Amino acid sequence: MPAIITVIPVKVNGDIAPKSDLGSTILESLGANGIELQDGDILVVAQKAVSKAEGRIIDLAKVKPSRKAIRLAKELHKDPRIVQLILDEAREIVTIKNGIIITETRHGFICANSGVDQSNLARDNAAILLPANPDSSARRLREFVKKQQNRNVAVVITDTFGRPFREGQTNIAVGVAGIKPIKNYIGKKDMFGRKLRVTEIAVADEIASAAELTMGKSAGIPVVLVRGYEFEHVSRASVKDLLRPKKQDIFRHTGNR
Repeated sequence: MPAIITVIPVKVNGDIAPKSDLGSTILESLGANGIELQDGDILVVAQKAVSKAEGRIIDLAKVKPSRKAIRLAKELHKDPRIVQLILDEAREIVTIKNGIIITETRHGFICANSGVDQSNLARDNAAILLPANPDSSARRLREFVKKQQNRNVAVVITDTFGRPFREGQTNIAVGVAGIKPIKNYIGKKDMFGRKLRVTEIAVADEIASAAELTMGKSAGIPVVLVRGYEFEHVSRASVKDLLRPKKQDIFRHTGNR
């Protein structure tokens, strides 16, 4: 019989303060919600909570837009300071269409506006960036839990991305620790004995999406505990395993501006 997987929301009182101790906040919130960690649990943490704790909030008054940012902002009817942050966080502009700048971020993610966001911020005139290294952020949280509670858990850091071939957004993994983010079925047999040739399951993304169902956007739930999923443990996991090489990306446009 398949295992029962449980998705448990973890309410955090108040907003995550810049430069705060996110690991302690998470453990305190688990305790306040009457949740005791077990080995094999997966902690799913919203990117914005990580970015806030790591001080990735930018005061727009201190951003000086370049000529390129000013030109693009005028074309797209955007704040030139936001456009400058998008350019700063981008490794490459993939395409610009329908008022949206699609970039490849410094991390290798293909997303709108380099992940630069202004929602759910207590401060006006500010923007928040993705963590500088989400895999490292996830590893620090995992190691903190191990040190404080001697529990062997996995950590998945998530963000909400759009998709080029479907409407709506979905949560995906942007950082992982302790869990192999992709499950490879190539060479195994299906239920009728046929050998699988291309099937790989993005388990970290599926965990992220399941967690999003309980997070919401304004419910004060930046942390979710997933319990009961038997995942493959790895000591040096990386979300890079989920990034498709540019030469294999049939949806990607190369006509940059």
